[in-house]
Amino acid sequence: MLVRDIGSKFTPLYFLASLGAGGLAVSFFIYLMFLLPHPNTAMVTFGDVWPILTGPSLFNALLTGLAISSILFFAYWHFRLLFWNIREFGLFKQTDAYQKLLVSNSEIALMTIPLTLAMTVNVSFVLGALLIPNLWSIVEWLFPLAISAFFVIGVFAMKILVRYFSRALVGGNVDFATNNSLAPMVSIFALSMIAVGFAAPASMSKITTVIAISIALSLFFMTIAVLLAIVKLVNGFQSMMINGISESASPSLWIMIPILTLLGISWIRLSHGLNHGFDSSLHYSGLFVGSMVVVSAQILFGLLGYAVMRHLGYFKQYIHGEKGDAGTFALVCPGVAFFVFGMFFINVGLTHNDIITHRSWVYFLLMAPFVYVQLKTVQVFWKLKNKLLTRRSNLLEQPATPHS
Repeated sequence: MLVRDIGSKFTPLYFLASLGAGGLAVSFFIYLMFLLPHPNTAMVTFGDVWPILTGPSLFNALLTGLAISSILFFAYWHFRLLFWNIREFGLFKQTDAYQKLLVSNSEIALMTIPLTLAMTVNVSFVLGALLIPNLWSIVEWLFPLAISAFFVIGVFAMKILVRYFSRALVGGNVDFATNNSLAPMVSIFALSMIAVGFAAPASMSKITTVIAISIALSLFFMTIAVLLAIVKLVNGFQSMMINGISESASPSLWIMIPILTLLGISWIRLSHGLNHGFDSSLHYSGLFVGSMVVVSAQILFGLLGYAVMRHLGYFKQYIHGEKGDAGTFALVCPGVAFFVFGMFFINVGLTHNDIITHRSWVYFLLMAPFVYVQLKTVQVFWKLKNKLLTRRSNLLEQPATPHS
């Protein structure tokens, strides 16, 4: 049972728990996306999985059913944790702690809200495609709805971002000594999530107007994300080099992994959109080079973050030990993102260029490390959920009058 009424102990970073669950749901959909044939649609739908579930091959049916069950399981936890966060955030806004948040460096943590809501749109689209027969027949009507949803979320995110930067630029007093991490890059994470959401209709729609609007809005948020990422990386690493990184903020070193995944997938989607919408040449050799660059950068940040957290004893204390806070859920997103883009790299970068054969032994061998990271992430998510958000946890004080 989840804790309730935590009041001033709440932080917007708890939205990362819902985000992580949604990301895990999407990650299991990636198996279906790349391993099952779907020649008539841009993504796997009910019409593609139902014949396999009811087909003669028990092995294929079991694997497909396992993937779908995992999607449904983590989608359930995404929505349950989302509603929990919305309720607790509403109570948190009535406390003095919320007012203090609005005038501090931590205000940028509010960007986790549009970040999570953007994931909700993605999860809903996946569930609709898998569970509703013939939904793809009206998909061109759904794309404008998806664009509208991401537009509302994008406006919400920009409102938070502009308010944060305008206050910081006018008043100054940004404390770089205590801002010695990459945690403020959650804003770039949110902008990248919105950008990849806008890019989806561009890669799948057949209507030029929808493609053009999708590309334009995606590029808008991608541009802002890249510009801010440069600034934040320079400031963040400079502060860390001078002051060192705090123990609790050390997972922020991994935040570039999901950002790179989202920007990389956005670029792939926009390339497809420009190809079938505006007759732009699509060179898979370029996708191989680009995806290899992204994976290389992810490995760099992954190794750096792992070395720092291991040196600080973060895993021992915050995952397996008695310490822990909402920011610990930041460990889930990099694991999800590394798996997801690893599958894009294998399938778009390597398979489409005939470097490896789809579903060959080399193909599955290359998948192995990414699958390991995904399964390890599932384990970490479940451990953190039970440790930080259940009533039996000793890390949060239980309310004086418990609710069932």
